[in-house]
Amino acid sequence: MLFTNFIRRRKFLLTALIALCGATQAQTQATPYPSKPVKLVVPYAPGGSTDQLARAVADHLGRALGQSVVVENKPGGNTIVAADFVAKSPADGYTLFMGSSASLAVNPLLYNQLPYDPKADFAGISMLAASPLILVVPQDLPVKSVSEFIAYAKAKPGSMNYASVGNGNPLHLAGELFKVSAGIEMVHVPYNGSSPALTALIGNQVQAMFDVVLTSNPHIKSGKLRALGVTGSQRIPLLPEVPTVSEAGLPGYEAGIWFAMVAPKATSPAIVQRLNQEVVKILKLPEMRARFDALALELIPTAPEDVAAYAAKEQGRWAKLIKEKGIRLD
Repeated sequence: MLFTNFIRRRKFLLTALIALCGATQAQTQATPYPSKPVKLVVPYAPGGSTDQLARAVADHLGRALGQSVVVENKPGGNTIVAADFVAKSPADGYTLFMGSSASLAVNPLLYNQLPYDPKADFAGISMLAASPLILVVPQDLPVKSVSEFIAYAKAKPGSMNYASVGNGNPLHLAGELFKVSAGIEMVHVPYNGSSPALTALIGNQVQAMFDVVLTSNPHIKSGKLRALGVTGSQRIPLLPEVPTVSEAGLPGYEAGIWFAMVAPKATSPAIVQRLNQEVVKILKLPEMRARFDALALELIPTAPEDVAAYAAKEQGRWAKLIKEKGIRLD
């Protein structure tokens, strides 16, 4: 009798537990996304054009989703700190990443021990923006065009230095591609950030820099630096008088930076699609386009699958140069 009662109680408890689990699961499935604030992780410090883009998108996205989208800056390690953090976050749609050309395409070519895998760890949501760089020189350097710069460098082999914000970043790679394309020699001098690099350039300690347009433009306007060429395929509204490097003396040359929104790989396709729809709408807003045209950022809304395809194309584009130049960071 005791045993029978025990069995009955077990069956009752088991039935109740199954019912409770089912109710909990149904409640979880019925919970709309998002039901709490969303985090957008940016791999750079506050204030730059990337951060401005992230905050503008986050503001609009928060209103569209009905929940706050909070930007969290995690600079360091050539974007690795932020990328690794998001890759290892729960795949629930509440932690998103402002991926870049560095984190999604170039870093796997530079590091043997990268703690994350862009292909295996991220699901694309949408491309966000692309921007060319700008070739700038000190005002005292006696060159006024890309062709004059190349001729000057050839006349002084090995004596030209160019700055970047660190080994392996897109600014460094743009300089290496320029050297190969132009057939010139320049010594790469990496600095810990844009400010010291620009200070060295203005002070004639280095003779050139491929820089983000936003950071160089105030020095171009003040007359401390001279802009020789934009590294994209077309001129930019911010500096319409500055030709592209290609049209100014080095046909076919092109380099730049780009950004995409991604989530941890196992994020629900339904959540990815919801985010994609909202982000695409945001990037097509006239006020967004006007604002970021002024920062030399071209907004490029895409389908989720286009992110991985674009990253793969860019990786293939830089792989040969990185291998030939022996650029490694570990």
